[in-house]
Amino acid sequence: MNIKKHKNMIEAYEHMLEQVHELFSTAEDKVRPKLSHAIETAQQKTYELGKLTQDEAEKVGEYLKRDLKDMGEYINETGKELREWFKFDLEVMEDRLEDMLVSAADKTSLEIKQLKERLSESATWHTGEITAPGTLVCEKCGQEIHFQKTAHIPPCPKCHGSSFKRST
Repeated sequence: MNIKKHKNMIEAYEHMLEQVHELFSTAEDKVRPKLSHAIETAQQKTYELGKLTQDEAEKVGEYLKRDLKDMGEYINETGKELREWFKFDLEVMEDRLEDMLVSAADKTSLEIKQLKERLSESATWHTGEITAPGTLVCEKCGQEIHFQKTAHIPPCPKCHGSSFKRST
């Protein structure tokens, strides 16, 4: 994948996150959409802008679902602040991105409480995917990779492994 396509997908991830945030922040509690529906709506709008193919928009939507689900699980299960999930000071992130992630993760944690029985396996991140800011740990060698902004996941710099877990 070329650099321009990587940049487009990262921009699309942040754009979808912004759209999900707007859907949640403007909806009344009684008519708030489910996270999956909000992300599907954001995917479609992103595709219609013409910067991504339908498949790429769906991929980016899956990355966003994965990250928000993991954040929500962390908040729900530990009761800790999102700062701990990121494993670095949120001040390094843009205020806009931080607000959107925190807002969407809070909504996600509510959905997770309702669906906890169906959550059976932990999320895995792979080289080439997009991830939210935070720390990933290589499943092969344990090397940590720190992301201070939305980015593509590279191979492990230590062992070239390609699958990661979120550091908890």
